[in-house]
Amino acid sequence: MHKWLTTSLQRKLSVVVAASMIVPMLALGLFAFMISSNITEEKTKLTGSDMLKQMDANLRFMLEDIETLSIFLIGERDLQTYLTGPEDNEAKRTELVGRMTNLAASKPYIANIAIYPERFDGRLSTATWYENELPPAAAEAIAGGVKTWSGVYEIRDYAGMEQVMTLFRPIRSIYDFRRLGWLAISLDERELARNLESPEFGQGMGKVELIGEDGTILSSADKSRLGQPLDTFAPGLFALIPGGVAAADDGGEPRSNRLIENGSVIYGSGDSKSTVLYRREPLTGWMLVGSVPYDQYQAENRYILTLTAMVVGVSVLACTLLIWFTVRRITRPLRVLTRHLSRIDPERPLPRFPATSDDEIGRLGQSYNMLGAHIERLKREVIRGEARKKEADLRALQAQINPHFLYNTLSSIHWIALMSGERRIADMVEGLSDFLRISLNQGRDYCPVEQELAHIRNYVRVQSIRFPDKFDVEYIVEEGLLDKWMLKLLLQPLVENALIHGIQKREGIGTITILIQPEGKRMHVMVMDDGLGMSAARLDEVRQALSLPGVEGTGKSQDQAAMPGAVMAETAAMMATVAELNAGYGLRNVNERLFLHYGQEAGLTVDSREGEGTQVSFSIPIMEGSP
Repeated sequence: MHKWLTTSLQRKLSVVVAASMIVPMLALGLFAFMISSNITEEKTKLTGSDMLKQMDANLRFMLEDIETLSIFLIGERDLQTYLTGPEDNEAKRTELVGRMTNLAASKPYIANIAIYPERFDGRLSTATWYENELPPAAAEAIAGGVKTWSGVYEIRDYAGMEQVMTLFRPIRSIYDFRRLGWLAISLDERELARNLESPEFGQGMGKVELIGEDGTILSSADKSRLGQPLDTFAPGLFALIPGGVAAADDGGEPRSNRLIENGSVIYGSGDSKSTVLYRREPLTGWMLVGSVPYDQYQAENRYILTLTAMVVGVSVLACTLLIWFTVRRITRPLRVLTRHLSRIDPERPLPRFPATSDDEIGRLGQSYNMLGAHIERLKREVIRGEARKKEADLRALQAQINPHFLYNTLSSIHWIALMSGERRIADMVEGLSDFLRISLNQGRDYCPVEQELAHIRNYVRVQSIRFPDKFDVEYIVEEGLLDKWMLKLLLQPLVENALIHGIQKREGIGTITILIQPEGKRMHVMVMDDGLGMSAARLDEVRQALSLPGVEGTGKSQDQAAMPGAVMAETAAMMATVAELNAGYGLRNVNERLFLHYGQEAGLTVDSREGEGTQVSFSIPIMEGSP
């Protein structure tokens, strides 16, 4: 797998680009699914909370209406008169029962209104119940003498069994506040259950029940659960709801004043897991508890997951095709370029790359074509440079062979001059002989700097005899460079050029200065004169001539003084020959030799000012020995 991947740029790009696009897309799909799932759950909670709020509003309306009705009845003057009488008054009883029946009939959620006198037996009731026993909560309320709501309990009338919850309230005299009896208003559980029914709660999968303060189920669609503790069917749920504990004993403060009115909890685990929403009724402390099973979320989540998987799958397929198409278009020209590079023949030019685009690959192809053309040009220049180097070496060899013949001849002339007593002629011939001997240098191209300077001194010795009191030569040389090696015969043409073209044409004595100093790892050489110099136009011509490799100079030496005698004439003729030989190479030949042996960085630099002088310099690497 690793080898298959690493041997192809197309496969590597495809894998990298696909991973960089598909992995974030899968992560985005998973993130969208999780967000959608959370939104679905929160939406269900929000919708359920709104429904519970509406149910609570209806329940509160019923409870507040019953509360208001109870206050109205216990303060009703005829009822006060009836209850304060010494005995039961049949006419008043009938009148009161009729009025209470009309009130009960106008409110469908009131199952019965009953009055229990304190002073005599009997009960005033709007309903015919076969069982007249009070529920345990009513007995406790009567014993405590406070208003209270009973739990749900069962009664029987002519229509059958009925479940009710009753508000018990003491009736007290409006004059002396003594208790006259009890008012009981019963709430029909069927009307409460109808209020709790909502096909939209939990999308038809949820259920809502009314739970009392003690955790008893007061109203439910499942009548078999009425009156049973909630923990019987959902152990621990009542305690899980904040405030779902036994009544506090801290002074009788209503629990509804201290507890959270609404919220949600998660109950159960696994398949039985559900979201439980609750809302507390502050008047009674009852709670509306609605539960939505997680199966409902899972059904919606499965739909969302399927939809997300389809979208991600289509996107991945589209991305894969797009990546394949794009990578193929990118790598096709690279494969062509690779084939070109793998088929390179050193003997033939590089094949051209068809660069048809302006993008990076197109520019790479253009650079490849430029590289091929540059390589061809370099090959031609190398071939031409080698030919020029061999030609220059041949010319140097010829220059060595001719002085060799002259050297033998001059040695004979030197001994003849000594035997004839011509001391000046002997010194001149000896200097010329040493000059030619150093020029030969045993056939080697390189010599120490000290030997090159000795060569210059011999040349100056000869020329000072020809041109007495015409020029001086100053040497400024770093001692550490004397034993370093350099290409031979570089300084003499420069000194000769300074003497002939600069010093001889001026009046008085001129000075030629030779400066050799180190500059880092290179040796800087400069030959300066204080002669006539060059005009700007002439300086441009010289510089242009130096910039054209392979052009030989044509300068010639000039005689400025005559030497007495036949020997002097012969010596002058030989000196003119040497001058003609060296000046023939001139500045351009020195420049070309520097290029050939040291490279482009070693070319001559010429600077001159008319009437002030000229300086010629070059820089070569410092060499410890002969190459």
